[in-house]
Amino acid sequence: MNVAPVSIGDIAGVIAALAFAYLVLRLGNVIGKAGQVLDETRIGVRGVSEQTVPLLSQVTDTVSSTNEQIVRLDTITANVSSMSTNINALTSLFAATLGSPVVKVAAFTYGVRSAMNGAGTRSGSSRPGRRGRSRRG
Repeated sequence: MNVAPVSIGDIAGVIAALAFAYLVLRLGNVIGKAGQVLDETRIGVRGVSEQTVPLLSQVTDTVSSTNEQIVRLDTITANVSSMSTNINALTSLFAATLGSPVVKVAAFTYGVRSAMNGAGTRSGSSRPGRRGRSRRG
């Protein structure tokens, strides 16, 4: 058997080929890990998309329901405003029809009472409302 002589250049070529093979393997490993990261990212984005669509649907339903409640609240507010106007008119009507006569009757009653009470006690004082006070000079 013949063994070929090995030169330094052949040894350097084998070392370079082994180094290149090692770099290719490492680069393949890095690319594989990057692919896994991209797969996980894709799965995460899909999960977010799957959760976001129902959430947006629920938000739309909530906003729609809130708008319906606001319309009802506007109706209630309009009715309360109408009631307030009616109560104000009723109060004015009561004051115009019954208020003046009631005030007159109350004033008349007070006047009669004052006259009855004041008739017996007026002898001691020259002014009404100054009973029992002495004048000091």
